[in-house]
Amino acid sequence: MTILLAGALAASLAHAQTEVLTGVTRGKEYGVTYTLPKTQIEIEVKARRVTYTPGEFSKYADRYLRLNGVSTDPDTHWELATIGVRSVGLPNADATYFVKLKDRTSAPLMELTADGLPKSINVPYTPEPAQPATPPAAGTPAAASQANPRDFLTEEILMAGSTAKMAELVAKEIYNIRDSRNALLRGQADNTPSDGQQLKLMLDNLNRQEEAMTKMFSGTRAEEERTFTFRITPDKELADTVAFRFSTKLGVVPNDDLAGAPYFLSVKDLKTVTIPAEDDKKKKELEGVAYNVPGQALVTLTDSHRKPLFEGELPVTQFGTREYLASVLFNKNYTIKVYFNPNTGSLLKVEREEGK
Repeated sequence: MTILLAGALAASLAHAQTEVLTGVTRGKEYGVTYTLPKTQIEIEVKARRVTYTPGEFSKYADRYLRLNGVSTDPDTHWELATIGVRSVGLPNADATYFVKLKDRTSAPLMELTADGLPKSINVPYTPEPAQPATPPAAGTPAAASQANPRDFLTEEILMAGSTAKMAELVAKEIYNIRDSRNALLRGQADNTPSDGQQLKLMLDNLNRQEEAMTKMFSGTRAEEERTFTFRITPDKELADTVAFRFSTKLGVVPNDDLAGAPYFLSVKDLKTVTIPAEDDKKKKELEGVAYNVPGQALVTLTDSHRKPLFEGELPVTQFGTREYLASVLFNKNYTIKVYFNPNTGSLLKVEREEGK
């Protein structure tokens, strides 16, 4: 979503790129109010909650199917899936500016984000195409749903006098299924179909039966993924700041919850931008369009054992400086187009379009 703001222009000096859309006033002045962004380091953590339910014949998994390490106890735990680190911009209340639009000047068309961050100047606005409505999800086909293994048990298995005997018979049924599948694949079965589609249906049905019955030994594992987002503002360099904590039993927990192991964030200013000394000129209000010149920072995220999980350079506006596009640029007989990075408030491109 974007907000378009433009200044007015005397009718005798109307410019092709100028259009009065919304006026913002400051007292009796007319112009555009915008805000430059500051940087936050965003950490996106995706974690999975895993629930294990032992199978009915879990204690016989090794004896009959040679499945090693199958637990007979239910368990719920958390696993880290992915961790992403990036820099994001948010409006900086201390960097709000007002572009005063005077008579006898070309009034620039300024496009802002919904948060009031600059996107472009004198660039024709192109509405974002409407996103097509997402159709409702189709129902899950019966073949893809979770099969009930007891639907495949024979009368002999169900009439078995003990759990151990049932497990033995179910294991034999699994081996019979495997033998039937191998015979079909080799074309050695008495009822091997000549049609490829029919063969696929038969194989899929055998695979479904084997999977369902094998889970009676191996158990089932259900997963639920959740996303957690943390943002830290590096107003200065950071060294081993606790970004979040993680526990295999509780998942992602607050920074002050010692039940979780800490994950540390460090931000080092690489001094890529020379910061000018403060003087009287810099303290004066400058006319023109302000923009950021962000500095680069080395951002590192490590786990509790100091193992690096992310290490890379990211732009940080707090480690940079601020410059101004002179207002005289917009008082020519040609149009100056300016493109900004809304995330950092930096210049992306400045180009000139000759007047018509």
